[in-house]
Amino acid sequence: MTDFESHDYDVVVVGAGGSGLRAAIAAHEAGARTAIVCKSLLGKAHTVMAEGGIAAAMGNVWPEDNWQVHFRDTMRGGKMLNNWRMAQLHAQEAPSRVWELEEWGALFDRTKEGKISQRDFGGHRYARLAHVGDRTGLEMIRTLQQRAVDLGIDVFMECTITRLLGESGSGGRGDRVSGAFAYWRETGSFITFRAPAIILATGGIGRSFTVTSNSWEYSGDGHAMALWAGASLLNMEFVQFHPTGMVWPPSVKGLLITESVRGEGGVLRNSDGKRFMFDYIPEFFKAETADNEAEADAWYDDHKNNRRPPELLPRDEVARAINSEIKAGRGSPHGGVFLDIATRRSAEDIKRRLPSMYHQFKELGDVDITKDPMEVAPTCHYVMGGIEVDADTEAATVSGLYAVGEVSGGMHGSNRLGGNSLSDLLVFGKRAGESAAGYVAALPSRPAVAAADVQAAADEALAPFANPGAENPYAVMKDLQEHMQSLVGIIRKGDELEIALKEIERLKERARNVSVKGSGRSYNPGWHTALDLRAMLTVSECIARAALTRTESRGGHTRDDYPATDPEWGKVNLVITERRGVLQVDRKPLPQMPDDLKALFEETH
Repeated sequence: MTDFESHDYDVVVVGAGGSGLRAAIAAHEAGARTAIVCKSLLGKAHTVMAEGGIAAAMGNVWPEDNWQVHFRDTMRGGKMLNNWRMAQLHAQEAPSRVWELEEWGALFDRTKEGKISQRDFGGHRYARLAHVGDRTGLEMIRTLQQRAVDLGIDVFMECTITRLLGESGSGGRGDRVSGAFAYWRETGSFITFRAPAIILATGGIGRSFTVTSNSWEYSGDGHAMALWAGASLLNMEFVQFHPTGMVWPPSVKGLLITESVRGEGGVLRNSDGKRFMFDYIPEFFKAETADNEAEADAWYDDHKNNRRPPELLPRDEVARAINSEIKAGRGSPHGGVFLDIATRRSAEDIKRRLPSMYHQFKELGDVDITKDPMEVAPTCHYVMGGIEVDADTEAATVSGLYAVGEVSGGMHGSNRLGGNSLSDLLVFGKRAGESAAGYVAALPSRPAVAAADVQAAADEALAPFANPGAENPYAVMKDLQEHMQSLVGIIRKGDELEIALKEIERLKERARNVSVKGSGRSYNPGWHTALDLRAMLTVSECIARAALTRTESRGGHTRDDYPATDPEWGKVNLVITERRGVLQVDRKPLPQMPDDLKALFEETH
């Protein structure tokens, strides 16, 4: 057990989605020896499912748009709980990152003048999403992947990191990271990466819920590993349920329906045919939201003299409205509501502007969206909470550790606006890669990987094979998903969160007794699930504990027993740390926004 495959790098990027690829490119171009490690095949990251576009205030469609408006929209969408500095940098730098993608070969849709086309999305005052039909994420991954391959960056595919290693030799926890421990999914053999800088770009946590748009990779690995290594997590209670996931057939329940459908004029109707979103306009957004169909429809052609449709409210508002209609008995036959684009645009327009959605419904649901409405319902989609990082460098609280993309926290506050994820990946991916490379270059000495830590990580990974227990990892995972879906879902209550935490404790005990069937580690999915369970349980507990602590409703966190938004809670973040297996939830004051940025919120719409 002492001889493992091992590799030395300056920077190891864990994850090959948009943020991981952009970070690796930046680190490499800054002179660092860089590697990318990903659970799946290169090009299969969840970023390909981001269909609508990249939010960036380029002003190609509306010259009035600028970074200040984008910043304001982002902060308001996040209910002012965003890290203001991250939101500022994101709004300022997003246009440059989009133009950079274009320079690297990305093929965007065009305006009549030949500029990059931009479309409307919920929560954005102007049309600002640069897009490639409804396949923008795929084009982003294709472009970044080709760039990384051209640069010769090493890639370790189908390789899963299970533990971060620290210099101290105390079970991987230390003052600074020294590397990471992993296994090859194909063979089960172990591999050690020695690197003084690790960038986590592992995505989200959606696999812990029954109904999710997320892929199998999203088991919260990065969140959990950072916590185990001594880093802190921020605002884990904020989980976004995308308003529109498929509800039929059951095999595709939760599969994402892009917000582009609503951005292109699609409307939501209940079983009575009523366009119900006008009944759910919150006070916070009333001044800028149309309260009648005539004004809402006129907005698509004239933004200046009309207010935006309520279907384009931020995602948390739309998801709660859909959930309320379903609970009131006004849902569709399969437990959703209707999303209608067929009566709003021509069949030719729909096929041209929403090709993926047309094919998705035709192939998977036998529904022609040019003729019939889609049945939709909220689906677990994105976690706003994540690893606490420095806004400018993306450095975590453990030296040498960086986080970017969905695994990092702060940028989106309590609710993410659609389209901001892809620009987030680009802006902070570049910053993280450059910061990590600079950190390594300035080190007087490289941290050492302790042999005892490597051995401990290997023993931990092999434990399910030696376990005499009779628990099936799939059964434990299924029970976790059902508890999270029913007790820590879109609407929460204190007593149900208490029950969830007790159930998670029981599941943790069951997880300690999982045993893996099969004769070896090669192609053993049961083993993979047993290892994923540790992270899923850790992150689920973080979400439930933070949700119980925050006694208000804000963004992606709705407490039925505390329905109001409390101004006092708007002044603090919830920070989670772990010591000896026990999670600690603390309040931390929100960073103070400078006066010149505060003034942007005093303007009238």
